[in-house]
Amino acid sequence: QVQLVESGGGLVQSGGSLRLSCAASGFTLDYYAVCWFRQAPGKEREGVACRSSSGGDTYYADSVKGRFTISRDNAKNTVSLQMNGLKPEDTAVYYCAADPRLFRRWVLVGSPAYWGQGTQVTVSS
Repeated sequence: QVQLVESGGGLVQSGGSLRLSCAASGFTLDYYAVCWFRQAPGKEREGVACRSSSGGDTYYADSVKGRFTISRDNAKNTVSLQMNGLKPEDTAVYYCAADPRLFRRWVLVGSPAYWGQGTQVTVSS
């Protein structure tokens, strides 16, 4: 059974940090591009960070550049999102996603092959 399971969400004060993790099972991430998306209440889901299957290409939304870092550990079949300098506007449910295609083909339209179930991140002011 193919699964992506996120963890690490929670409540943090403005300026704080959180590290989200996403564990894949039922398939190997080696040949998949991975992205993190988020969806705030009343807003559309948006892609915030991606890393290619080789690890050499990345994408960051303008709103998180310089604060968020996506990484992957193919040996552990996991993807992480380090979030620093968190702001109240970062509050959202965060989802990891994976797809064998180049991430630039699907990050802006939000159509990956696999989604995780999401983890809540709440940043208080």
